[in-house]
Order: sequence, then C-alpha cells, then structure tokens
Amino acid sequence: MNNNRRRNFRPRPLKNNYRRRNGSVVANNTSTFNNGNVNFNRNGSMNNLHNVEKTMQKFQQLAKDAQSNGDPVLAQNYLQHADHYLRRYNELNEKKENSIEKNKATEENLKQTNN
Repeated sequence: MNNNRRRNFRPRPLKNNYRRRNGSVVANNTSTFNNGNVNFNRNGSMNNLHNVEKTMQKFQQLAKDAQSNGDPVLAQNYLQHADHYLRRYNELNEKKENSIEKNKATEENLKQTNN
C-alpha cells in the first residue's frame, strides 16, 4: 500500500442549482438582475419594516464610527445611506397606517350594513 501517492482529481457532478460562469442562476420565486458578472437577487427584503429599520441603524452606527475615526467624508456617506433608509422606513410606516385605517373603515361599514 502506498499512502503517500496523490489521488487523481475528480470533478464533482454539476447540480441544478450550481452557479455557472455565464451568470445563469436558478431563481426560487425571486427576481434576478444580471449586471455583467454580478447577480443581484431581490426577494423583497427592503419591503420589510424591521429589515429597513435595522439597516438604517447599521448605517447610523457606521457613520458614528467613521466620525470617531476622523473620516468626515465617509461619515457623511454613511449618513446619506441612513437618510435613504429613514425615508424608506417612513414610507413603509405610512403605507401600514393607511392599510390599518382602510381595514377599520371597511369593518365599520360591514357592521353598519349587518345592523
């Protein structure tokens, strides 16, 4: 027996969800945008109020860290990102409140028609 002998390379078989060089990816209910070699999967995570709030807080913290490290340009960049997510957060909050008000109004209308 020769345990020191190197084994020959055997490639793995390709699977259906294996990434290929040409950028084609099998998407599961997500929209895929192909920009050259970079793929962007968007699954609606920025429509989730909690995710937007978390991202906004992350950029605010990054801005504080950059400011304390003496980099005002990077801090301003992070603050602009945080501001973007703050606007998105407010927009989602407004949508949520409007839908709650609509639901209450329709419930009241149903109660009045039933009486």
